[in-house]
Amino acid sequence: MHGFWRAWMMVWCLGVLMFGVVLALVAVPGADGFARLIFVTFSSDPSNAALFDQQAMRFALGLQGALTIGWALTMYGMMNAADVGGAPVWRWLTTSLIIWYVIDGSISVSTGFALNAVSNTVLIVTYLAAILGAGVLRLQLPTQTHAVK
Repeated sequence: MHGFWRAWMMVWCLGVLMFGVVLALVAVPGADGFARLIFVTFSSDPSNAALFDQQAMRFALGLQGALTIGWALTMYGMMNAADVGGAPVWRWLTTSLIIWYVIDGSISVSTGFALNAVSNTVLIVTYLAAILGAGVLRLQLPTQTHAVK
């Protein structure tokens, strides 16, 4: 992946990383304002803001932030590894993201946080735009040159 689509994916990874930082900050009382706003907006129930006062919620979302940061850094590393490994690496990453999308979206909708599924859709669409636009999923067969006798 090169040029525009590589830059796109770098911004994508940075966005996921920044969201992870927002979630991780939930574990720090007083630093959770943006995460609280997102949570209340996605749940469409302002009373859910009180959940941030529970230590278990701070732990769970803070831990999720750490996982999301790790996910972003892994994606960035795999993006660089794909420069060497090619289409199989991109297929593995794409498959894992689709599995995440289905599970996370199902949980979001079934627990009343459907707006999270919408943001997940934006995330996966922006990922797929780069992957499909760059054409990195195509199998690239080695070219063979034969001397004509």
